[in-house]
Amino acid sequence: MSWADFARAEPELAAEGRRLFYQYGVGLGSLATVARSGPRLHPICPIVPEDGLYAFIVESPKQQDLRRDGRYALHAFLPVEVDDEFMVAGTVRPVEDPGVRGRAVAAYHTPVPDDQHLFEFGVERVLHAKYRFRGEWPPAYRRWRAPSP
Repeated sequence: MSWADFARAEPELAAEGRRLFYQYGVGLGSLATVARSGPRLHPICPIVPEDGLYAFIVESPKQQDLRRDGRYALHAFLPVEVDDEFMVAGTVRPVEDPGVRGRAVAAYHTPVPDDQHLFEFGVERVLHAKYRFRGEWPPAYRRWRAPSP
């Protein structure tokens, strides 16, 4: 399921996720991929325009992980004032469509070199934790899963 489909199904949850990804001005997140030796964690700048969830990724171990095993989890950076969390997980696909690439380039915070490959992150699971104050326990968790095809 695309981010746009998820946003239509759960508009408030998608808005909260987008807010947390962009809380520092640019999209910021920690991308977990599956390396041959086990999990790998990378910082990335996700792009969340209206039509999807994307990231430009250069030739790198994280790109190799995504091409070999498309499973991922993407966590928004934590806010400074509270411990709110947002995680989305699913599988990625490389994007070859020049129109989609153009929209992602337009939504990105800096010029994008041609050697950066665009990936779309499919949304299968979401977890959001909302805290009233730093250190609150337990937080209010909200889980969402895409319907089975």
